[in-house]
Amino acid sequence: MTVSRVINDSGYISQETRSRVEEAIQELGYIPNALARSLRFKQTRTIALIVTDITNPFFTTVARGVEDTASEQDFSVIFCNTDESPDEEARYVNVLMQKQVDGLLLVPAGGSIESIKSLRAHRLPFVLLDRRIPNIEVDVVYSDHEQGAFEIIMHLLELGHQRIAVLSGPADVTSASDRVAGYCRALAHVGMDPHVAPIYYGPFTAEGGYESAKRALAATPRPTALFAANNFIANGALRAIREAGLKLVDDVSLVTFDDLSDSFFIEPFLTVVQQPAYEIGRQATLLLLDRLAGNGPDEPQEIILPAQLIVRKSSGPPPCHTG
Repeated sequence: MTVSRVINDSGYISQETRSRVEEAIQELGYIPNALARSLRFKQTRTIALIVTDITNPFFTTVARGVEDTASEQDFSVIFCNTDESPDEEARYVNVLMQKQVDGLLLVPAGGSIESIKSLRAHRLPFVLLDRRIPNIEVDVVYSDHEQGAFEIIMHLLELGHQRIAVLSGPADVTSASDRVAGYCRALAHVGMDPHVAPIYYGPFTAEGGYESAKRALAATPRPTALFAANNFIANGALRAIREAGLKLVDDVSLVTFDDLSDSFFIEPFLTVVQQPAYEIGRQATLLLLDRLAGNGPDEPQEIILPAQLIVRKSSGPPPCHTG
């Protein structure tokens, strides 16, 4: 009981006794049994973050926001990666519930709602990040994908581009479909028909961007600008542009959602819509911890954060020739 009072800082212990216990703990290398403690207090002080691609700089920054915010309130974080697989997502959700995590932060893979159903059935608090689930009211934090896409397409239209191809992510992922919606809204805003717009759907990967860009650049007439739906797609598009023997800006402009880290290039040059990735992670974690503490409004919260257009060298006026 005396040792327990020292470890848990509960009850009166003289300073002499406390010093003796702490010295013994240090000498023995004693580590308290967190599982036994969690059974007693019915809380593990552990949350989990499930993302679709931890190698993406956007999600690594989100993860840092989650970890810093959780640590401030003495919570630990378990990180999981699904590679955009709903099956892998369902497996992780099941494992994490067995491990008795207190709550979950989830970037949904695809349009599946099975994980949502499971979390609700087990009454495990959770918050979605980056992506919505259509027609389901849950706590969610994401940036304004549609408005960000609208602004970057308006930037291209104001430069004089009229043939802008979209290299999109999967059609059933809301971050992709919202960006396509922003693209179409910009075209409609200037009187262009969005229904005939060239949109190429594929995975949020460099290989997906490469394949979509090859198809777009092979079209007649060739687009004068490409809008990549994320940074990995933009990386693949750059490869396709080089292989086609085209020069960036001189022959085709390239803009993207999400910035690429400095490790990709010595000098950032892509025109981008930059999302507040760290703040998305922070806000989602604060919302989840509020739920765990029994605070906040009863109704689900939708937090939409603004994105920022950053104009760099990869976007310029369309070429005077059609190629």
